[in-house]
Amino acid sequence: MATRSILIVDDESAIRDVIAAALEMAGYRALEAGNAQDAHSIIVDQKPDLILLDWMMPGTSGVELARRLKRDALTQEIPIIMLTAKGEEEHKISGLDAGADDYITKPFSPRELVARLKAVLRRSTPAGVDTVVEVKGLTLDPTSHRVFADGSELKLGPTEFKLLQFFMTHPERAYSRSQLLDHVWGGNVYVDERTVDVHIRRLRKLLGEQYKTLVQTVRGTGYRFSTQSPESL
Repeated sequence: MATRSILIVDDESAIRDVIAAALEMAGYRALEAGNAQDAHSIIVDQKPDLILLDWMMPGTSGVELARRLKRDALTQEIPIIMLTAKGEEEHKISGLDAGADDYITKPFSPRELVARLKAVLRRSTPAGVDTVVEVKGLTLDPTSHRVFADGSELKLGPTEFKLLQFFMTHPERAYSRSQLLDHVWGGNVYVDERTVDVHIRRLRKLLGEQYKTLVQTVRGTGYRFSTQSPESL
């Protein structure tokens, strides 16, 4: 399994250094940002597996950045742990309301931080989600975020990748558009069901002639991923 990357967002470089050392000792790859703007660029470019986010920063606060990330379909599933010197209950609730998955009050021990981080990563990674899936020459590798058709890499967008991953790990069953929205986009995202049709068309086009028939339309229901021809079902 690929080394997981953790983004540390804190305006104090000394704190970043201590956390980065602890993370690297535990086998993680540490990324660093001193403000929300730099953090957002790193998040979009590198898609870290988890974000350690300081509550108080000059300019855009950690809470504001957390809300922004949770509103964006491309970043909303990245788990966030808030780091703050504020221990009052209302601040903890505000952080969780903003979308944080956990909350650690400074000062904390690096050992505690790594333990909490591992727990959040376990909760946010469903069983089997990091397993390579192969169906009739079509291979999906979640850890490298790559898809191969007979050894040649296909360039899928993030949503098409998640859609294909869901289909390949849940084959031979029909799903309605609303079910696909819940499973792939997340139940807290409000998008039109026709969005599913758009991404299905895009996915089929990217899969090419040989594999597009695996993503089948089930009239009156929705879609299914199947190695059988529609006529034989």
